Amino acid sequence: MNIAVVGTGYVGLVTGTCLAETGNHVICVDINTEKVKQMQSGVVPIYEPHLDQLFERNIKQGRLTFTTDLASAIEKAKIIFLALPTPPGEDGSADLSYIIGVAGDLGKIIKDYKVIVDKSTVPVGTADKVREAVKKHTTIEFDVVSNPEFLREGFAVDDFLKPDRVVIGTSSEKARKIMEELYKPYVRQGNPIIFMDERSAELTKYAANAFLATKITFMNEIANLCEKLGADVDAVRIGIGSDARIGKRFLFPGIGYGGSCFPKDVQALAKSAAEVNYDFKILGSVMSINEKQKTIILPKIKNYFKGSLKGKKIAVWGLSFKPDTDDIREAPSLYIIEELLKEGAFVTAYDPEAMANVKKLIGDKIAYAKDEYEALKDADALLIVTEWSLFRTPDFDQVASLLKNKTIFDGRNLYGIQQMKELGFYYSSIGRETVS
Repeated sequence: MNIAVVGTGYVGLVTGTCLAETGNHVICVDINTEKVKQMQSGVVPIYEPHLDQLFERNIKQGRLTFTTDLASAIEKAKIIFLALPTPPGEDGSADLSYIIGVAGDLGKIIKDYKVIVDKSTVPVGTADKVREAVKKHTTIEFDVVSNPEFLREGFAVDDFLKPDRVVIGTSSEKARKIMEELYKPYVRQGNPIIFMDERSAELTKYAANAFLATKITFMNEIANLCEKLGADVDAVRIGIGSDARIGKRFLFPGIGYGGSCFPKDVQALAKSAAEVNYDFKILGSVMSINEKQKTIILPKIKNYFKGSLKGKKIAVWGLSFKPDTDDIREAPSLYIIEELLKEGAFVTAYDPEAMANVKKLIGDKIAYAKDEYEALKDADALLIVTEWSLFRTPDFDQVASLLKNKTIFDGRNLYGIQQMKELGFYYSSIGRETVS
């Protein structure tokens, strides 16, 4: 099948590459000329595990190509995916200008039947707006489908190739058959393709992300309460996670969620609710609590240093909002670093993938280490912000020898309390006893 994917961010590039992997011919479109040249030469512009192998293979085999020319890209395409940014506006609503703009352009250039697919996360009613934008400029038959993505950064390739479900919103039987044919290779193990109306599909994505954000936030609140009551959040987490009604996933407490999805989608859903005069109170609480949670570890650090961080050197492990990605959008690390610098501290950071992105954003306000151990040299304390695998089992003898003080503040609860006691570290984490 011939497919066009408009937009080559995380969603667009993973979508295009994975669709090519099952034998489709995919043209990816982007307005960024330099980025397109980069991709044409075989360079993946983002970090996502396993994407580079699929990317290279499908380019070599001629199934994956890139262009800045929308008209040529969609000429032979039966399906056109819109994977465009929907950044939050000042009022929290999703900015649809990119999507509606491209929809209008498509109306001017389509010459035969197309299925236009909203792959971006969009508010309820967007499919209707896209349909109207295309209709303004053409009388050619087309259908608009909502097909939200459920891709976890760090696992996006696996999530696309082996989805636990595919959600498709359409009122057209013709479009339904085409989309079913497209996705059949990905659900051979029996996972469902769930068909529904466009508005329900749009809401499904927001509801899923908002629920997961709420689950994380609830657990962070439980962790904060554990510290007050003298309970252990790890024990509580295991105790409630074994209940099948609750489940084990998204129960790990920490310093809040970030990324490109949860913050934006919770905000957008709250805004959508407000527009129809529904006070979605729980979402307001989730957003407020998460903002506080991002820097909840800072008072612990200040208290340890008797109220002043001036002149203290803090080693930071992890900058990305989660492991296995270079994405720093709404990353807790950025909020924490900002506050550390305000307090007069010096920061040396290490992250396997995200340092270049942070440097683009804040420049040389902090130092960047070549590896995790270099960051520790002469540091007064280690602060763990992102739970990369390589941070889970460090050489603690080396850690101790490089730090001025055997002091660790762990925002992701990577190490066991008993282990830290035996090693003789001062160890402060989230929702657990402080080892001193």
